[in-house]
Parts: sequence; structure tokens; C-alpha cells
Amino acid sequence: MIPSPYGLDRDRPFVRLRFTTFITGTVALPLLGLTSCIFVSCFFHFENAMKTHCQVPNYLPSISASIGLTPERYIWRFCIGLHCAPRFFVAVAYFNFYRRSFTKNVVATPLCYLGLICAFSENIGLLLLTYVSSNETYTIHKKGFMVFVGSALVHMGITCWLWNVIKMHSGGRELLKSYRWKKRLCVSSVILCTAAGAFFWRHNKYCEAGIYTLFALCEYLMVLCNMAFHLTAFWDFGHTDVMIATPPEEKRF
Repeated sequence: MIPSPYGLDRDRPFVRLRFTTFITGTVALPLLGLTSCIFVSCFFHFENAMKTHCQVPNYLPSISASIGLTPERYIWRFCIGLHCAPRFFVAVAYFNFYRRSFTKNVVATPLCYLGLICAFSENIGLLLLTYVSSNETYTIHKKGFMVFVGSALVHMGITCWLWNVIKMHSGGRELLKSYRWKKRLCVSSVILCTAAGAFFWRHNKYCEAGIYTLFALCEYLMVLCNMAFHLTAFWDFGHTDVMIATPPEEKRF
């Protein structure tokens, strides 16, 4: 029997995933891409990856140096290209959750919109620094990195404030765990960002050996904190499913 193109199957989901699987896979993509790029850079392009503008000894490649070489840039672009679309979906999911939670809170409502804007601009900054490497157009790459980091820190701060309110009205164990980890990762990201900025300034000012290595290390840890922060959605939406389906069609007679 040949199924009818307007059969019941058209109203059923094409794809259905546990949200925990969905968010784990989403965060795993940039982690896999980053570790792969650093590994390939260190073992196959060591001299180019460790090069600094003042030729001082350096022992770790910066993220920009790692993802700017070939084939590293293609590995990174492939992983981030797959990663970013689900990130927009998760940002909208959080926004809808916040709107339901803060319908009568005059302070939280504008923060929900600001959080959504920051989540989108963080993602756009990530795409910009990914697809315009520092070896191609440094100025645009630098601006993309600044948009990514700035938006990420503001988004983390807003999220922590909102979840501080949510956990006071909910005794859920997983929500409390999520809030605590969000707060730790937010504070860690601010400290690491400040340290990275200080090391980057010191390297450019004094060209001391090993300072750029410390900058790169702080950069790695900051990005890992960002990934872990987004992974806390594992607890926030752990009991839900992600479903792709066609809308139900009217019956035809």
C-alpha cells in the first residue's frame, strides 16, 4: 500500500529528542571543535600557532590563532555552524519560560527582553569571530570577539538575577543546583575575563615571555565556563522534549 501524502503521519513529529540529549550535543560541538583545533595547532602548526608580534617565547596558542589556521578554521566553522542554530532555539525557550514566570514583575520583564537580546548578540558575535578569522580581517574578528564576550557576561549576570528570583519561589532541587552553578560560572567568567584582559595588555605593553601563554590559558577557561553555563539548561529543561513536527492540517472531504 502507498501511504497518502495527507495521511495521519503528517501530523506526527519528524524528530523527537530529550532536551538533555539536545543540549549536551549542542555544547559538545564547540568543545570538540576547540579541543581539535588546539591539538592540531600544537602538533602540526606549532611555530605559526605560538608566534607573537614581538617574538617572545609562548607555550599555548590563543583561540584566535588556533582557529585561524588551515585546516583548523574549517573544523571550527563546521562545529560552530551546527552549534549556533540550536543556541537561538534555546534562547527563545528561556525567554518564553521567563515571560511565564514574571508576568507581573515590572523589573524582571524588561530584563527578560534584554537577556534575549544579549543571547542573540552573543551568538552573532560567535559567528562573526568564527567566520572572519584574525588572519583574514583582524579588526572585524576583534569586534566579533568583544561582542561575544561582552554579551556573554551581561547575559550571565541577567540570568543569575532572574534565577535568584525563581529559586526563591521554587523548592526544586535541580533548579537550586542550576542556580548555584550559574552563579559560580558567572563569577568565574568575570574573574577570568579580567585576568585575560590584564595579561593581554601586559603582553602588548612589555612583551614578557610566557605572559601570552597565561592570556591563552585564561581564554580557554573563560570559554569552558561559558560552555558549562549553557549546559546548566540540562537541569532547567531536563524533563522536556525537543520536537520538530508539521502543523495539523484541516481534513479535506
